[in-house]
Amino acid sequence: MIRQEIIKLIQKATGESPEKIRVAYPEGEGFGDYTTNIALQLKRPASEITVNLKSDLFEKVEVAGPGFINFFLAKGYLQKQVGIILKEKESFGELKIGRGQKVNVEFISANPTGPLTLGNGRGGFCGDVLTNVLNAAGYQAKREYYINDTGEQIKKLGHSVIGDAEAVYQGRYIEELKKKIKGNNPEKIGQSAAKIILQEMIKPTIKKMKIKFDVWFSEKTLYQKKEVDRILDVLKKKKLSYGKEGALWFKSTQFGDDKDRVLIKAGGEETYLASDIAYLKNKFVRGFQKLIFFWGADHYGYVARILAAAEALGYKKEQIDIIVMQLVRLIRDGKEVRMSKRTGTYVTLDELIDEVGLDVARCFFLTRSADTHLNFDLALAKTQSEKNPVYYIQYAHARICSILRKVKMSKARPRTDLLEHPAELKLIRQLMRLPEIVEDTSQDFQIQRLPQYAVDLATVFHQFYRDCHVISEDKNLSQARLSLVLAAKIVLKNTLSLMGISAPEKM
Repeated sequence: MIRQEIIKLIQKATGESPEKIRVAYPEGEGFGDYTTNIALQLKRPASEITVNLKSDLFEKVEVAGPGFINFFLAKGYLQKQVGIILKEKESFGELKIGRGQKVNVEFISANPTGPLTLGNGRGGFCGDVLTNVLNAAGYQAKREYYINDTGEQIKKLGHSVIGDAEAVYQGRYIEELKKKIKGNNPEKIGQSAAKIILQEMIKPTIKKMKIKFDVWFSEKTLYQKKEVDRILDVLKKKKLSYGKEGALWFKSTQFGDDKDRVLIKAGGEETYLASDIAYLKNKFVRGFQKLIFFWGADHYGYVARILAAAEALGYKKEQIDIIVMQLVRLIRDGKEVRMSKRTGTYVTLDELIDEVGLDVARCFFLTRSADTHLNFDLALAKTQSEKNPVYYIQYAHARICSILRKVKMSKARPRTDLLEHPAELKLIRQLMRLPEIVEDTSQDFQIQRLPQYAVDLATVFHQFYRDCHVISEDKNLSQARLSLVLAAKIVLKNTLSLMGISAPEKM
């Protein structure tokens, strides 16, 4: 990747460690292809550093403003990238920076107490796509679903099926469960209901989402295999738990939490934290070096105690990343649709996918950062115009396929040195960015970078198509431009594949 080459050059010129060197894309055209503020960081004249940044990679390297250095890629270097993309094909964008590190990505993990709803979709698609990106970056990432199939919420589900005074969940599915399950033991009924919900509602929806989990992990097995008991013993031996008011507490404040947390209630019942700590240990024992969790907004207060638990077990907090997904608002006819699983008023993920399609659902859920609220506008989602990002991106791919169907490419090596038009070079610059998009996203988990990149790529391709006649009387130039079109198809399809979105050849 060119960015890494620039970092190496700066390191050689300054002696600075690579981790401290920041190379970014400039804001606005005219400032080069890459920029760095290393002169500001080191408080050295930028001109002094620039002298030692000579390379055939660049047309020029210039000082801009107070301490910025801008890099302009050489035309010959850009032209060669087309051949590299054509050679690597489906593997273009793949990296080895992960070095095979084992990563566990846990997402959705909705309680088996009802159908999956919009919030589950946001974390579900983002978790799935992040796993794709991590694997493309050279990690060994696995998808995992944690089934909360024991505890208080299962009893509440049982009460809801019975229909007694302690009922919590409502909706048509509860009425259907009442027909299938008989009895008056809330825990047993809840267990039976949870199995039905998991098998007949949750798993079919996940299949419709085109997500394949590597592991479905049952919380109940942690108790059956005595892993919860063992983890409580570990905390006791480390003197990290204590008794108070008839309950057992975890000394989580020793590891940055704002207060200690209950492990076993005064009545003798284990809390979710007890099994969650055992589950944390289980993942590390299975050989995962990095754990990533996608949680709903209502779990924000749980972050500190999980990080505390990891440190208490002897692991590093840096080995855990918890991504808290903010709420999704469904907008229909300009108004928000109010939803609540407990009152039985909600839109299921199945219903949403049926209404707008899987590709649209995926893309819309990926477009915003996890820490911001997401408005899912149904009218926009169903619009087949440039305003709909999915339609816009897929139309670009279909247009590319249409061009390639009309003319056969020569088997001779294309003259990419003929690609000199500003629109051609701009498209090549955009195509080159995919490996860096993969690298950045694998490090900071900002999934929204992918759909934005796809939109930008589609825009630049449409500009190229408008400004450059792909087929002309100049056969060599036509073949060179066809090779660029094919390279654009490869990169756009690879990007869509990372997002789990189809790349139609006709629209």
